[in-house]
Order: sequence, then C-alpha cells, then structure tokens
Amino acid sequence: MSEKCDEASGPLSREEIDEIERLLEKVSPAPWRSYVEGRDFLSGSDCITVGRGNGDFPDIEIMGASTFDQDFIAMSRQLIPRLIEEIKMSRATVKDVGSA
Repeated sequence: MSEKCDEASGPLSREEIDEIERLLEKVSPAPWRSYVEGRDFLSGSDCITVGRGNGDFPDIEIMGASTFDQDFIAMSRQLIPRLIEEIKMSRATVKDVGSA
C-alpha cells in the first residue's frame, strides 16, 4: 500500500479504504501516546506507548524522527479509524441525496 500512496492523488478508492482497514486490524491496539524526553518526562528515550501503556505491548522507539513526526504517528492510530468512518458516512449521505 505504501508504494501506491506515494503517487496517489484524489479521493480514496473503496479498495484503498479496505486496505487501510485491513492494516488497522493488524496493528497494535489504540491508544498510542507519544512521550518525549524533556517534554513529558525527565529521563529516558522518546517513545510511543501502545495499548494501555502498561507493558502489554512493546513501546515503539523511532530513530531520526522529529517530535512532530512522532506525535503525528501516535495521533494517527486514533484518528485514522475515525477519518475512515467520516468518509463512509459522507459517501453514504451523498449517495442518499443523489438517489432522492
């Protein structure tokens, strides 16, 4: 999917949405939270905690990413499912209005 996204433009196809949903089923559970040394705690390495952050799942450590990149990656885990739902609801509304 990532290669397709590099060149893609325009609205997401049904197939692309299905692929995103398949990927979401396989990734570690939400919530993902970004923790940055000096901002969120005093000592340790920057990481993203997954799940409840209680050690059930390993933390994600990203090398070379900016703080903004890390925050975006963590936030995306919660927002992508909501964005997909918004797309589906919008398309259903358009379809309903078009058939009325």
